[in-house]
Amino acid sequence: MNKSQQVRAHLVAHVAALRKHPERLSLYIERGAIAARPCSLGFEYRYELHILVTDYSDHADTLIVPLLAWIAVNEPALLQNPDTAEQTIQYEAEILDNDTADVLIKLPIREAVLVADDGAGGWTATHLDEPPLPDLGGPVGWELFIGRNHDYEQIG
Repeated sequence: MNKSQQVRAHLVAHVAALRKHPERLSLYIERGAIAARPCSLGFEYRYELHILVTDYSDHADTLIVPLLAWIAVNEPALLQNPDTAEQTIQYEAEILDNDTADVLIKLPIREAVLVADDGAGGWTATHLDEPPLPDLGGPVGWELFIGRNHDYEQIG
């Protein structure tokens, strides 16, 4: 399972408190399952990834924003369904004192694995990347003109 290692590396690289104290970040997996298909050896890991950050004293935004950036690339389905997106990423926090808390974030994770015959009597397992989210930022390199009777004012 690769995504747990990837999210750890991402958070340590992008959260200053974890860069300084990586030992405060623990990850573990619950409710793991293997979704296999009868027509091939390909399968999917499905599990709930628990991300525990202890003694966290920075604002929660400094943890959540980098995590959402990782999710957008590596687990975009969590953000695509408006009916479930607001309940998909769960968290709990134990307030330790006025300055620190232990924060537990729960993410449902899926990792697709393509398995192919290697031609030498064995198999090769390839973990597939997630398809990218569509670019919803709108067109780039355009100009908007507003006016009437061909007297236009350039906007943008």
